Amino acid sequence: MTQVEVTGTITKFHNCRLLKNHSIYWEDIWVRDGIIIDPQKCFYGERRDPDIKVNCGGNIIAPGYIETQINGAFGVDFSNHSLDMQVEIKKVAEGLMAHGVTSFCPTVITSPSDVYRKILPTISRCNGSREGAGVLGLHLEGPFISKAKKGAHPEECIASDLTGGLTTVDEMYGSHMIDRTSIVTIAPELPGALEVISALSKDRGIRVSIGHSEGTIKDGERAVRAGATFITHLFNAMLPFHHRDPGLVGLLTSWKLPKDSMVYYGIIADGIHTHPATMRIAHRTHPNGIVLVSDSMCAAGLSPGTYHFGQQTIDVKEKKAYVAGTETLAGSIAFLDECVQTFYNGTECSKVEALEAATLHPALLLGIEDRKGTLEYGTDADFLILDDDLQVTHTYIGGQCVYKLPTSLIQL
Repeated sequence: MTQVEVTGTITKFHNCRLLKNHSIYWEDIWVRDGIIIDPQKCFYGERRDPDIKVNCGGNIIAPGYIETQINGAFGVDFSNHSLDMQVEIKKVAEGLMAHGVTSFCPTVITSPSDVYRKILPTISRCNGSREGAGVLGLHLEGPFISKAKKGAHPEECIASDLTGGLTTVDEMYGSHMIDRTSIVTIAPELPGALEVISALSKDRGIRVSIGHSEGTIKDGERAVRAGATFITHLFNAMLPFHHRDPGLVGLLTSWKLPKDSMVYYGIIADGIHTHPATMRIAHRTHPNGIVLVSDSMCAAGLSPGTYHFGQQTIDVKEKKAYVAGTETLAGSIAFLDECVQTFYNGTECSKVEALEAATLHPALLLGIEDRKGTLEYGTDADFLILDDDLQVTHTYIGGQCVYKLPTSLIQL
């Protein structure tokens, strides 16, 4: 039998510590054609040696960060329908690579129906490349939320009735919602919400997150049983914890949920939205559910000043973004790499836990762990090289170096 020759350049990354199997340990990683491969099968089965060897200087290699809630950055607002969104998405996708983000969910906040109908057709899923991080599908944060917990969302655009079911949803977002959306945030206490949560999650495969809500723990439990799997920015824009009704926060320890259910929750670890003690409470209560998000808006990466966020005017000062004329926070101006470091330092969790909260957990939430969020054989070679302070020194997408920290001493 004639042996089939397997082609493709093989790159071996060595002298590195891999984040794999919930541990960090010394091991090489081999990449071919943008995919992580099994070195033993390659060496012994194909009789192939690596074509290129990269000395990583003893640093950590972790999967690329996955951002599930980002409203914009670098002057781009994903809720601004007047922009050429195909151009603007590329701008953000390119900029995020310096922050270790290899794939993300552009987030559109509460807006009029015509805004959704203009924006959604222009944002398509795509793989990452040298040109930027990949797009995993939209996160539609609103308009089906509570007016009392609107945060920076414009009250006049909020829709508080879902009794029309998916008809109401489709009339709001338009037909492109079905194939371009990964996550929808809904307040579970709204009339008709449970039926919509069930239909979106079970019939359309869209992850439903509960948030911007006055919901009680019972509302949250009903939503999870209906199919919700995520909580949008835990502690923010929801009822505060109370000992007789812990609200949505109580889902982290609820014993009334199905045994096979898994509730993930977003944490904005920018050092502003969530106090370190609060992050520690969440982490120690339900460590496997944490999904770090930046919730950044268009001013991220820019200087203080006045900006527009959806339908609102935002003032950015002292590293905080406020709805103009108020003390209401309007997203963050942090990036996900900063959030990982803040979470690690603020909770004193392990490096594994901090990194998995921005890699494995969001991949599990989105159901893409077979190709993203891990360094398993056969997955996409989207990964980071980090120092022991969890600073990103290099970002790789599809096995190609797309960012290098200017001060890094590693010669690749």
